Amino acid sequence: MGNADSKLNFRKAVIQLTTKTQPVEATDDAFWDQFWADTATSVQDVFALVPAAEIRAVREESPSNLATLCYKAVEKLVQGAESGCHSEKEKQIVLNCARLLTRILPYIFEDPDWRGFFWSTVPGAGRGASDEDEDNSRPLAESLLLAVADLLFCPDFTVQSHRKSSVETAEDIHSIDSCEYIWQAGVGFAHSPQPNYTHDLNRTELLKLLLTCFSEAMYLAPSPESGSGANPWVQFFCSTENRHALPLFTSLLNIVCAYDPVGYGIPYNHLLFSDYREPLVEEAAQVLIVTLDHDSAASTSPTVDGTTTSTAMDDSDPPGPDNLFVNYLSRIHREEDFQFILKGVARLLSNPLSQTYLPNSAKKIQFHQELLVLFWKLCDFNKKFLFFVLKSSDVLDVLVPILFFLNDARADQSRVGLMHIGVFILLLLSGERNFGVRLNKPYSVRVPMDIPVFTGTHADLLIVVFHKIITSGHQRLQPLFDCLLTIVVNVSPYLKSLSMVAANKLLHLLEAFSTSWFLFSAVQNHHLVFFLLEVFNNIIQYQFDGNSSLVYAIIRKRNVFHQLANLPTDPPSIQKALQRKKKAPEPISRTNSQESASMEGSRPAAPAEPGTLKTSLIATPAIDKLTEKAQVSEDGTLRTVEPSPSLQSPVESSPSALLSDTESFNGEAARSRRDRRRLSSTSSITQWNPTPDWVISWKSKLPLQTIMRLLQVLVPQVEKICIDKGLTDESEILKFLQHGTLVGLLPVPHPILIRKYQANSGTAMWFRTYMWGVIYLRNMDPPIWYDTDVKLFEIQRV
Repeated sequence: MGNADSKLNFRKAVIQLTTKTQPVEATDDAFWDQFWADTATSVQDVFALVPAAEIRAVREESPSNLATLCYKAVEKLVQGAESGCHSEKEKQIVLNCARLLTRILPYIFEDPDWRGFFWSTVPGAGRGASDEDEDNSRPLAESLLLAVADLLFCPDFTVQSHRKSSVETAEDIHSIDSCEYIWQAGVGFAHSPQPNYTHDLNRTELLKLLLTCFSEAMYLAPSPESGSGANPWVQFFCSTENRHALPLFTSLLNIVCAYDPVGYGIPYNHLLFSDYREPLVEEAAQVLIVTLDHDSAASTSPTVDGTTTSTAMDDSDPPGPDNLFVNYLSRIHREEDFQFILKGVARLLSNPLSQTYLPNSAKKIQFHQELLVLFWKLCDFNKKFLFFVLKSSDVLDVLVPILFFLNDARADQSRVGLMHIGVFILLLLSGERNFGVRLNKPYSVRVPMDIPVFTGTHADLLIVVFHKIITSGHQRLQPLFDCLLTIVVNVSPYLKSLSMVAANKLLHLLEAFSTSWFLFSAVQNHHLVFFLLEVFNNIIQYQFDGNSSLVYAIIRKRNVFHQLANLPTDPPSIQKALQRKKKAPEPISRTNSQESASMEGSRPAAPAEPGTLKTSLIATPAIDKLTEKAQVSEDGTLRTVEPSPSLQSPVESSPSALLSDTESFNGEAARSRRDRRRLSSTSSITQWNPTPDWVISWKSKLPLQTIMRLLQVLVPQVEKICIDKGLTDESEILKFLQHGTLVGLLPVPHPILIRKYQANSGTAMWFRTYMWGVIYLRNMDPPIWYDTDVKLFEIQRV
């Protein structure tokens, strides 16, 4: 039978289903088999031949027929898993049922009345006397998930058979140890099977169905309560009920980390051979991050001494979370496994950067956002991995691509989520001393980036990129400023020598953030000045010797510090500053920052094309919720600092602080215009007004002592040199500063404060909405969720 006939027959069956008003008996095989037995349809065909309107019509008008269709399709998958799919026909039936369920499931999830359907047992559907009773009472969802798990390790269908000859009997799918059939060498598995095109395609289709099962999460609105609520599909699939949990977790992780899109090292190779591995790698990455969706704040197991534990794949530690995928991830501990994972992630993250040297020489991957989520999960759930990453300068192979993405996406409203995850990862890394130390490595890789040319270290690169994001990103990024500067504060005590370019950028930020209109125009703006002063203090106190460029820049811009110390606090001055705001342009101008030419070969960061689809995100927690303060002791260990009420600035508890947060996020949370009007009207009623008391309350805490002392000592000396030698030349002054010392002249060094990321349900919920938004937009062929009634986020056009 030709492909056209087969499509026609399938379409006829769909039409019959939508026009039948009477329930069709489950035993009417002649009718139901038309959907899977005689057809050879691709997943794209199924989407085209089963229109959304018809699925919804059957759901509303003949619900029992839709229920029977789902039940029969699952039954076929269960039978395929039981038999081991030896014949071509059985394989075809399994794939057809998988495609059909992938098409229908989102329409089951979008209707709250149907949501429990897969979790109910199907009464009286007796599957023949041979079945054990216990299987009969399994909810449909469980039967479906277990069948898919079995099918993913089905010899000659999704894995290679280990039979020597065709004479031997087929392997019994129930007696095989699927750990011997792991898809790819890597973590915990040394043998790499021959790549097999058909097996890859079959795995991809089954993983697509799995991802669709897990996507019920998209149809629940985000709420603080649902933050820790486990997805029942993921919960069951990643439990001990799934005998393939370990080999499948390992297969997914290894398939992703072993992937090399470059075309086996031969440039342009990917143009000659179609890469059937990539769709599988993408699907694997998406399934992996969804199974790892777990609120670590809600469930860390305490050890004897009351601290939380991180485990390694040895079993000496207390049991981890019930989700086996999270559990396995947190227990990986062998150096060679860490090396394999880190190399793989770094190689894939760097792929879009290598594009710029020889355009099109390598295949460009599109799943960097999924990789960033995976890397985040690895660092968050496995502290040994985090320490391994920071142990050598390999961490820079992840840092550079992240800075590249941040810089590239800064003007693009559709990539706000990418900006956030990049910054979150850097915040997590910056809580560890080693990260700051690693940044001192000279930056020599010249990835073309739209930033000023400089000679210096990875720390310079980070500061220059952050400056670019703050001064030329779009408005929606303002909530990230606190995070960006917290990262710089965290690494500052370890930075041995900033370049002149980076030093000037930091002072330009201080200049922009310390104008009186900026300080008075929002309740939390002064935090940014506190962060920058903390950076300068850390460097002066702990790294004075190598930082003559920064000291010189501070001396040159000394008026900024004097203006801050003399910030007016009387009502007329405050009002005058706010009047100036009304005339002022963007919050931060690019004026008086010496912008030099950008690097050769770089393209400017572009805004999104009009009409680009994007998904909304929820607001991220404020920086004081996102981090906890820790003090670095003499021996380098960290001690958590209890926030003392007196130290909290009056901002953090005032109701208006919350309001200004919602205002800065209102674009992000994607409220309707009506809500937004309501917001702006409430904000005008309780319009926040800076008062003299408020200004004095934080102005009195500005940590200016160290810098003022430095200026008091060095400015007269520098002025004297200039007069004596008639100098206007920077290099002489820098030489003088290099050999200068302030030993004994500065106040006693303050303890180093690090703000470490702490897991909380706010970020867990943010990751869930971000991750599903990425998956929604990346699955447009076929469009699995497009135009269904998702609730987790809104779909918007730029």
